[in-house]
Amino acid sequence: MEPFKNKLVAVLNEKVEPGVIMNALAHMCIGFGAALGRDPLRLTSYIDADGGEHPDISEMPFIILKSNSNKIRALRQEAKAKGILFSDFTDTMTIGTYIEQIERTKITKDENLIYYGIVLFGEWNTISEMTRKFSLLK
Repeated sequence: MEPFKNKLVAVLNEKVEPGVIMNALAHMCIGFGAALGRDPLRLTSYIDADGGEHPDISEMPFIILKSNSNKIRALRQEAKAKGILFSDFTDTMTIGTYIEQIERTKITKDENLIYYGIVLFGEWNTISEMTRKFSLLK
Protein backbone atom coordinates (compact mmCIF):
# COMPACT_ATOMS: atom_id res chain seq x y z
CA MET A 1 0.00 0.00 0.00
CA GLU A 2 1.39 3.37 -1.06
CA PRO A 3 1.38 5.96 1.77
CA PHE A 4 -0.69 9.07 1.29
CA LYS A 5 1.35 12.07 0.22
CA ASN A 6 -1.61 14.42 0.49
CA LYS A 7 -4.44 14.89 2.96
CA LEU A 8 -8.08 15.78 2.32
CA VAL A 9 -9.88 17.58 5.16
CA ALA A 10 -13.18 19.43 5.56
CA VAL A 11 -13.87 21.78 8.44
CA LEU A 12 -17.59 22.46 8.87
CA ASN A 13 -19.40 25.08 10.91
CA GLU A 14 -20.86 23.22 13.89
CA LYS A 15 -23.60 25.86 14.32
CA VAL A 16 -25.21 25.22 10.92
CA GLU A 17 -28.02 22.65 10.79
CA PRO A 18 -27.06 19.23 9.36
CA GLY A 19 -29.07 19.39 6.11
CA VAL A 20 -27.67 22.80 5.20
CA ILE A 21 -24.09 21.86 6.09
CA MET A 22 -24.29 18.64 4.05
CA ASN A 23 -25.48 20.70 1.07
CA ALA A 24 -22.53 23.07 1.54
CA LEU A 25 -20.11 20.12 1.79
CA ALA A 26 -21.53 18.61 -1.40
CA HIS A 27 -21.11 21.88 -3.30
CA MET A 28 -17.53 22.29 -2.10
CA CYS A 29 -16.63 18.71 -2.98
CA ILE A 30 -18.15 18.79 -6.47
CA GLY A 31 -16.16 21.85 -7.49
CA PHE A 32 -13.04 20.78 -5.69
CA GLY A 33 -13.08 17.29 -7.19
CA ALA A 34 -13.67 18.63 -10.69
CA ALA A 35 -10.77 21.07 -10.37
CA LEU A 36 -8.38 18.57 -8.82
CA GLY A 37 -9.14 15.51 -10.94
CA ARG A 38 -9.03 11.75 -10.44
CA ASP A 39 -5.34 11.06 -9.86
CA PRO A 40 -4.57 13.42 -6.96
CA LEU A 41 -7.72 12.26 -5.15
CA ARG A 42 -6.75 8.62 -5.83
CA LEU A 43 -10.21 7.70 -7.09
CA THR A 44 -10.78 4.02 -7.72
CA SER A 45 -13.60 1.58 -8.34
CA TYR A 46 -14.50 -0.83 -5.59
CA ILE A 47 -15.91 -4.14 -6.84
CA ASP A 48 -18.25 -6.17 -4.64
CA ALA A 49 -18.55 -9.98 -4.48
CA ASP A 50 -21.33 -9.90 -7.10
CA GLY A 51 -19.12 -8.01 -9.54
CA GLY A 52 -20.97 -4.75 -8.94
CA GLU A 53 -18.87 -1.66 -9.44
CA HIS A 54 -18.86 1.22 -6.95
CA PRO A 55 -16.97 3.85 -8.98
CA ASP A 56 -14.94 6.91 -8.08
CA ILE A 57 -14.35 6.33 -4.37
CA SER A 58 -11.21 7.91 -2.97
CA GLU A 59 -8.65 5.59 -1.46
CA MET A 60 -7.69 8.45 0.85
CA PRO A 61 -9.35 9.11 4.17
CA PHE A 62 -11.53 12.20 4.16
CA ILE A 63 -11.32 13.80 7.59
CA ILE A 64 -14.36 15.87 8.65
CA LEU A 65 -13.75 18.35 11.45
CA LYS A 66 -15.86 21.04 13.12
CA SER A 67 -15.35 24.63 14.16
CA ASN A 68 -17.00 28.04 13.92
CA SER A 69 -17.17 30.65 11.18
CA ASN A 70 -14.34 32.85 12.47
CA LYS A 71 -11.91 29.95 12.82
CA ILE A 72 -12.86 28.70 9.35
CA ARG A 73 -12.20 32.22 8.00
CA ALA A 74 -8.76 32.21 9.66
CA LEU A 75 -8.03 28.75 8.24
CA ARG A 76 -9.00 30.00 4.77
CA GLN A 77 -6.61 32.95 5.14
CA GLU A 78 -3.83 30.58 6.23
CA ALA A 79 -4.54 28.27 3.26
CA LYS A 80 -4.33 31.23 0.86
CA ALA A 81 -1.06 32.40 2.41
CA LYS A 82 0.47 28.93 2.13
CA GLY A 83 -0.82 28.23 -1.39
CA ILE A 84 -2.99 25.32 -0.20
CA LEU A 85 -5.80 24.22 -2.51
CA PHE A 86 -9.21 24.88 -0.95
CA SER A 87 -12.87 25.40 -1.61
CA ASP A 88 -15.16 27.21 0.82
CA PHE A 89 -18.85 27.91 1.22
CA THR A 90 -20.57 30.87 2.90
CA ASP A 91 -24.04 31.97 3.92
CA THR A 92 -24.31 34.20 0.83
CA MET A 93 -24.30 31.07 -1.34
CA THR A 94 -27.76 30.00 -0.12
CA ILE A 95 -31.32 31.19 -0.76
CA GLY A 96 -32.49 32.38 -4.15
CA THR A 97 -31.07 31.64 -7.56
CA TYR A 98 -27.36 31.13 -8.15
CA ILE A 99 -27.30 34.56 -9.82
CA GLU A 100 -28.73 36.16 -6.66
CA GLN A 101 -26.19 34.23 -4.59
CA ILE A 102 -23.29 35.44 -6.74
CA GLU A 103 -24.52 39.04 -6.46
CA ARG A 104 -25.05 38.76 -2.69
CA THR A 105 -21.53 37.38 -2.26
CA LYS A 106 -20.09 40.16 -4.43
CA ILE A 107 -21.48 42.88 -2.15
CA THR A 108 -20.59 41.22 1.18
CA LYS A 109 -17.24 41.93 2.82
CA ASP A 110 -15.30 38.92 4.08
CA GLU A 111 -15.70 40.06 7.69
CA ASN A 112 -19.49 39.79 7.27
CA LEU A 113 -19.52 36.35 5.64
CA ILE A 114 -20.61 33.39 7.74
CA TYR A 115 -18.42 30.47 6.71
CA TYR A 116 -20.27 27.16 6.50
CA GLY A 117 -17.14 25.20 5.71
CA ILE A 118 -13.89 24.71 3.88
CA VAL A 119 -12.28 21.74 2.14
CA LEU A 120 -8.48 21.59 2.05
CA PHE A 121 -6.11 19.39 0.05
CA GLY A 122 -2.35 19.40 0.29
CA GLU A 123 0.82 17.90 1.68
CA TRP A 124 -0.09 15.58 4.57
CA ASN A 125 2.03 17.20 7.30
CA THR A 126 1.11 20.76 6.30
CA ILE A 127 -2.64 20.06 6.37
CA SER A 128 -2.26 18.12 9.63
CA GLU A 129 -0.50 21.06 11.26
CA MET A 130 -3.09 23.55 10.00
CA THR A 131 -6.05 21.51 11.26
CA ARG A 132 -4.73 19.93 14.47
CA LYS A 133 -6.66 22.38 16.67
CA PHE A 134 -10.06 21.30 15.31
CA SER A 135 -12.20 18.44 16.68
CA LEU A 136 -13.75 15.61 14.71
CA LEU A 137 -17.37 16.15 13.64
CA LYS A 138 -19.49 13.47 15.31
